[in-house]
Amino acid sequence: MADVAGAAFAALLPVAQEATAIARRIVREHAPRAVTEKGERDIVTDVDLAVEDAVRTFLARETPNIGLLGEEHGRTGGADGEPWWVLDPVDGTANLACGIPLCAVSLGLVWEGRAVVAVIDLPFLDTGYTATEGAGAFCDGERIRASGHSAPADAVVSIGDFAVGEGADAKNRVRLDLLGRLGARVRRIRMLGTAAIDLAWTAHGKLDAAVILANRPWDTAAGVLLVREAGGVVLDRDGSPHSVDSSATIAVAPGLREHIMLEVAHAYGIE
Repeated sequence: MADVAGAAFAALLPVAQEATAIARRIVREHAPRAVTEKGERDIVTDVDLAVEDAVRTFLARETPNIGLLGEEHGRTGGADGEPWWVLDPVDGTANLACGIPLCAVSLGLVWEGRAVVAVIDLPFLDTGYTATEGAGAFCDGERIRASGHSAPADAVVSIGDFAVGEGADAKNRVRLDLLGRLGARVRRIRMLGTAAIDLAWTAHGKLDAAVILANRPWDTAAGVLLVREAGGVVLDRDGSPHSVDSSATIAVAPGLREHIMLEVAHAYGIE
């Protein structure tokens, strides 16, 4: 049964790639003209909305029995226990709005708490990442692998955005503590402003770890599969395997797992 399901999911990869190709064209051809506050220091642009609308329309036609969770319009369609698409139409909206070309379209197919198909497209970098469960991770058709580094002094680590909204002060004290701990040990810290690129580049070995102390499925589901299929490890903050219900998303090259998780544990006061 698992093999049958895996083959069925793999057959949906071209559908996911076509959906993100539609999204790429919209992002590249339409500069943001309207920027709206949807929460405290949280924005959405007309491009985000146009991408989500276009991808929803396409996937509803191509896969009418599969529901979709999108960042901008929530979850529609599908049934409990069935696979569902999860979409971030533009991950890195603040970057896009400022003209910074680090943004991504992230689309995953989630089943039983994990992504089984993943596509992350970087429109302005002309780069596409893909993975299906059990079949490896790829960048523009070429197999990719996570970093082989094992010494913290060799590691480049990406940190996710700081928290906003209710409870942000307490959450950000943890982030600042972790930033200080890692900054004293690793080669460099980076904050790219997009979880999808953090995870895709960890899968590709460009980064040695991505520490994202949050877990919104549209941001992370596709990238988590990429990292795992590239030989990396993805964990929750307590060291348990990551799922769509995890509280954090910590992706790391295998040789650095203990080093990174030790610093995470210290920052959270976990013994």
